[in-house]
Order: sequence, then structure tokens, then C-alpha cells
Amino acid sequence: VHLVQSGGGLVQPGGSLKLSCQANDDHFVRASLAWYRQTPGLEHDLVAYITDSGDIAYGASAKGRFTISRDDSEMTVSLQMNNLKPEDSATYYCQWTLGMQEVWGQGTQVIVSS
Repeated sequence: VHLVQSGGGLVQPGGSLKLSCQANDDHFVRASLAWYRQTPGLEHDLVAYITDSGDIAYGASAKGRFTISRDDSEMTVSLQMNNLKPEDSATYYCQWTLGMQEVWGQGTQVIVSS
């Protein structure tokens, strides 16, 4: 399994960004998918996850501002981020979990700054 991330970049406070993560394995439909973020010196922080049945949960920092979605036909998981704040600046990673298998994307940097 290989995950390729896209999106991210520099955005002003209050702006929006969409991150995408595409897989290359059709077991995608059975995988749980998540977005984490990491700032230097800190652990991965869960942003959001979505199960194979569509159950969704968000980390406290994402509630009300971020939306996770998946497109099984495209083998893609996305994270729409609205009303971004400087404290959202981090490297964002998508993650695939299926049984004992855990795969990470390459990471995408998000910088929220005026």
C-alpha cells in the first residue's frame, strides 16, 4: 500500500485548504483512514478519522472547522479545513489502518500565517 498526499501550503488565518490522500490498493474500501498532524518536538495529534462504514470522529482542535471524507471509488480520503488558525500550522499525515497493517502518507506541510 502506498499513500500519496496532495494539497497543503500557505494560507492566511481564516482561510481554507483541502488535503487529499490517494491510495493504490483496492482494499481501501475496508480500511479505516485518518489524518494526523505533527509539530516539531510533539507527538502525532489525531485530527480526524473515518472508518470503512463511514463512522467519523474529530480531534478537539478540528471539531466544527474540519471535515473528513472518503471516496472509495477514487481510493481517496480528504480533509477540508476551514477557518484555519495559526495553531493549525503543522505537517499533516494521512494514515491507513486495516487489521495489523498501518501505512502513512509522506506528509504535507500546512502553514497558517498572515
